[in-house]
Amino acid sequence: MRQSLLTGTLVLTGASLVNRVLGFVYQVFLIRLIRTEGIGLFTMIYPLYVLALVIASLGIPVAIAKLVADAVTRHDFGAVGRLLRLSLACTVMASLLVTVTGIATAKVLTGKIVSNPATYLPFVSLLPGVFIVSVCSVFRGFFQGLQYMTPTATSQMLEQLVRVVAGLTLASILLPYGVVAAACGASLGVVCGEGAGFLLMLGYFFWSRGLVAAGRRGPFFDLALGRELFALALPVTLMRLVSTGFLALEAVLIPHRLLATGLTTREATSIYGQFAGIAETLLYTPGIITVSLATALVPAIAEALAARRGDLLSSRVNNALRLTVLTGLPSAAVLFLLPGELCHFIFGYREAGAILQVLAFGAPFLYLQQTTTGILQGLGRPLVPFRNLVVASIFKLTGIYFLTGLPEYGIRGAAAAVVVGFAVMSILNLVDLWQLTGCTPAVGEVILKPLVATLPAAVVLKWGSTFFASRGAGPLLSLAAELLLVGTVYVAGLILTGALRRDDCARLFAIFGKIFTAIKR
Repeated sequence: MRQSLLTGTLVLTGASLVNRVLGFVYQVFLIRLIRTEGIGLFTMIYPLYVLALVIASLGIPVAIAKLVADAVTRHDFGAVGRLLRLSLACTVMASLLVTVTGIATAKVLTGKIVSNPATYLPFVSLLPGVFIVSVCSVFRGFFQGLQYMTPTATSQMLEQLVRVVAGLTLASILLPYGVVAAACGASLGVVCGEGAGFLLMLGYFFWSRGLVAAGRRGPFFDLALGRELFALALPVTLMRLVSTGFLALEAVLIPHRLLATGLTTREATSIYGQFAGIAETLLYTPGIITVSLATALVPAIAEALAARRGDLLSSRVNNALRLTVLTGLPSAAVLFLLPGELCHFIFGYREAGAILQVLAFGAPFLYLQQTTTGILQGLGRPLVPFRNLVVASIFKLTGIYFLTGLPEYGIRGAAAAVVVGFAVMSILNLVDLWQLTGCTPAVGEVILKPLVATLPAAVVLKWGSTFFASRGAGPLLSLAAELLLVGTVYVAGLILTGALRRDDCARLFAIFGKIFTAIKR
């Protein structure tokens, strides 16, 4: 059952890739189905739901993973059983309390804080998922402590698949009853997906329940074990509570400030749907690469640090930054030069292109933020990126408050503030990274060569959009031809400048090959 660190990381990375692709496809079809007002209703209350999950889980999944791993190392399987039992008992009580509290205060939250009573039913429809996800996360932490990542990966993929099918089906059935009912369908789809993942996780647990049989002989509540569990869990909860709270505050603040510009509630909801459902979705899509890279970096950096190989650490840091910039710069160019075309063809909303064009400036910073956070976590310094996140969020929320409320800026002001937040955090992460490691940044390899390769590709992209439009090419053919052309020019530029090396291609093929092999296991 036990998997190696590399295999476990690759299993989770592969699952993350599959889930992100499914999530993107789901978002496209859902927006086309329930329109931007419906997705606006859903995205306004979803961060509040995530905040409820953070409170209900109490940070126990991370703590149980650590403590189970320690107990297995000591061959103390009795402690493994007692840990699981204690964690489940605490999580069940906390999640039920949070769910009941959420239902009781839902009208106040949606009416006074979110300032949109139409979000009440979609929010209440989500709340049953609090119990399901919280309890399921305990089992995921348990299996991660055993270094058996397959249950987590497969349950997450099943959860996403069921969410897509159930969400689209229920939204379609309920759409004739109005946009609020359709948004409830999307919420119920989330709960159905989480329920399916939970049932699969239970199946894995009952298959391996012999591992915890020894724990039945101990006391039901082990106070010493409980103190150890919460000593690890509470700091994690605090960190997640703060970071999730900032996201929830952003989701509440943007519609509030849009209302201050004179928009109606429905108009503000629809525009927020364009921002969060369309523009940010496209901005985060290339991050599939950098999020996977960040996941793989944690053990890779930790390994180099443990071996005290400064040269290996410097090489891995610079390679990670280089691959991130190789992704970020062309992504920013495409998002900036083709915002209307992308938003129109994929989602059917050309007007969202104005928001995406502003967010495009944040693309390189966003991807650097993800990668540098992974490196800092691999160095065993998770509090550093958390501190930087708090500072960046203060800048971002301040910008959202002042810029979004100005009629001449509106939602584009919110986009500009988000870009500032990405820039502040990525810069702070980089400064801390260089101070902690002493690694000298290879400016030529990391920045200059990718930039030299990106500039002609951007020029060709700008020329290509004018050329194909003048020839009367259809939107699909024109967009495909432009992306193919810019991709060809960019890759050629990378090869000519030496920014893309043979070992990069070999490494990527090897990683993806191992990912698919690990998933099959």
